[in-house]
Amino acid sequence: MIKAGRTILATAALVLFSAATWAQEQAAERLADTLSSYSTFQAGFTQTVADDQGRVIQQTSGTLKAKRPGLFYWETEPPTNQFIVSNGETVELYDPDLEQVTIQDLDEQVSTTPALLLSGETDGLAETYEISEARYGDHTREYTLVPRSEDSLFLSLTLTFYDDELQAMRLEDSLGQRTELEFGNIRINQPVPDVAFKLDYPESVDVIQGMQ
Repeated sequence: MIKAGRTILATAALVLFSAATWAQEQAAERLADTLSSYSTFQAGFTQTVADDQGRVIQQTSGTLKAKRPGLFYWETEPPTNQFIVSNGETVELYDPDLEQVTIQDLDEQVSTTPALLLSGETDGLAETYEISEARYGDHTREYTLVPRSEDSLFLSLTLTFYDDELQAMRLEDSLGQRTELEFGNIRINQPVPDVAFKLDYPESVDVIQGMQ
């Protein structure tokens, strides 16, 4: 009897595990389909950073542009002026106040700049993240991505969509800090020339090559 009971419990656990895995795969597929339908994405944003006690420690605003495959442009407005630009292979981080540009491989930056998901490949999402989905009413969906790698700089990333239009992102790190992005003036699949993703900076700026 005890052996039979253990067998039933093991079978039930296997069924639950299989169902959970299937649900994650379906969520990853739906998220990938939605993101890959964006050939371009343009928006203004407000970024709010709060500490582990919920106290706001920074608030910035700016604009972003993304274009598949691999093109990305992010600019925060003064007084915290900063630029992040990707050509699909490398990412340039330009800080005008420091007069410094850091160039790194794209793979090194996805964990710190999740908005790059808007311009990168989406086929391998399920391999990189555990993905769950929640629905609120008929129009709103939230996808929560938990990195499978222990080296990731964030614990979870939540993307909120309204009628398949990305409205917000929320990122939580290992220190309990939360970063929230809210998008406005959203334009999807409108033409954007490649030249809009080129970063210009003075020759006097220090250029630092990241680890390759």
